[in-house]
Amino acid sequence: MRVGIIGGGAAGSFAAILLARQGAEVVLIEKNEKIGKKIYITGKGRCNLTNDCDIENMFAHVVHGEKYLRTALYSFTPRDTMSFFEDAGLELSVERGNRVFPASQKSSDVIKTLSAELKKAGVKVLLQRTARDISYSDGKFEIETDVGKEIFDRVVVATGGVSYPSTGSTGDGYEFAKRFGHSVVSPKQALVAIRLCEDVSGLQGISLRNVQLCALTSDGKTVASRFGELMFTDKGISGPVALTLSSYINRTERVKLILDLKPSLDDRQLDARILRDFEERKNKDVGNVTRALLPDRLNLYVLRAAGIADNKKVNAITKEERARLVKTVKNLPFTVRELAPFTEAVITSGGVALKDLKPSGESRLQAGLYFIGETVDVDALTGGFNLQIAFSTAAACARDIIKSLGRTR
Repeated sequence: MRVGIIGGGAAGSFAAILLARQGAEVVLIEKNEKIGKKIYITGKGRCNLTNDCDIENMFAHVVHGEKYLRTALYSFTPRDTMSFFEDAGLELSVERGNRVFPASQKSSDVIKTLSAELKKAGVKVLLQRTARDISYSDGKFEIETDVGKEIFDRVVVATGGVSYPSTGSTGDGYEFAKRFGHSVVSPKQALVAIRLCEDVSGLQGISLRNVQLCALTSDGKTVASRFGELMFTDKGISGPVALTLSSYINRTERVKLILDLKPSLDDRQLDARILRDFEERKNKDVGNVTRALLPDRLNLYVLRAAGIADNKKVNAITKEERARLVKTVKNLPFTVRELAPFTEAVITSGGVALKDLKPSGESRLQAGLYFIGETVDVDALTGGFNLQIAFSTAAACARDIIKSLGRTR
């Protein structure tokens, strides 16, 4: 059986290796000059290739497509991924949050490992070859490339999403899917900075730890809430908490954000803390006193949001003003204007609709045509989970094709 795989990223390369190991004749078509171009920049150049967690914890980090992914993830777990790379000679290290990296801390070593396994398995890799079209006739698939045509028994589309388009992720797979009648869920940025309607340019560079950020719909329903680290940018917010929430709000319009700057204190405890500070420095400007509570520039922003002049004397602050200050510190409001562009997004949310695919990734509309990895409408949070999805969906696809190979012998 001859299998054509379009896309030499994590999912495509992995599927190619597994298929070739089982005797399939595999041709991997990659538009770039080398495989794994996006892998190279993952994990800030270190490649967080999976997460050494139990499978239920893995599901807890899936944002879209949990039910669809269950078969793939149970059949090829994070531990299976680790074993694959270790057996291939790549030493791994597990860091905080069970994040798995190559011990060398170099993503290039992950790419070298995949390249070596492709060669060892006998995969024919066509680099700098762009797939233009896929057609099906008389039981065979034809992939038209920029330098000719190739005929296959099965085709796997692993072209990724549209994030980091400079790596070759330009949405080609969506167009291939549409040509066979598939629905495509509109691609959205995920794991990306959030831009706000409010002017926060004066807060740029301020980093906060141990804050709580909650996203609400226009009617007040909670979309998601996360505790952790956050950073202000010139146009909005970034950092782990903001990136996580971006994945939950990218399909919701008119989102409000509520930032709790002191989640470890309830309103009563915070009021007592502020009152104590006020009593100790009654004759000072309120802006000087509240600097003990918040970073200087954020302190002034919060006072303005609470409607309190920073040069007002503490002994002139009313009980109502103090209550407004407490409420603002605990509920600093923002309005989402937009998400940062795809060029800054870690991954793409959206893709080939799951209703059109079997758990193996095979199309329900065209037998023998598979979609895997980021091309599909599945995505997860940071921590190695998205690469694990790539490996697991590749393994599910390869397993299904090998089964069909057995049936046709």
